[in-house]
Amino acid sequence: MVLFIAPALIAVVSRPQLDAVLAASVLALHVLIIAFNIAGLVLIPLGVWRGWAWVREPWWRSAHLLALAVVALQAVLGRACFLTLWQDDLQHAAARTPLIQHWVDRLVYWPLPMAFFSTVYVLVFLYVVLLWWKWPPRRAWRHPNAQS
Repeated sequence: MVLFIAPALIAVVSRPQLDAVLAASVLALHVLIIAFNIAGLVLIPLGVWRGWAWVREPWWRSAHLLALAVVALQAVLGRACFLTLWQDDLQHAAARTPLIQHWVDRLVYWPLPMAFFSTVYVLVFLYVVLLWWKWPPRRAWRHPNAQS
């Protein structure tokens, strides 16, 4: 059903409007990933302290480690995040930025040198590796109620 509606919707919506919607969608996804990454930095040690079992879920911890590894690797290679590049391209094609999106952009994108971000991202990644070592995820093959 969606496959039939999407082309009709694209035909009705002008290209700049579509680009604006896509740019806002990429920004929303980027904000969610940033929130996931930051939340994990706080929730893992807090969850271990409070005894929350979900902070030791292997799939969750692996996703968190992988997301921050991608961020750190891009920074070390001197590349901007691919989501930033996609949003920027779409936003330029859209020609106009809604006010709320402009505010969110200013919150997410800081005008600082890449070396600053590279250093921060590598340090954050090392912190997540330390969390993995200090409080490793539960082994996937063990029963969740088994004693550690």
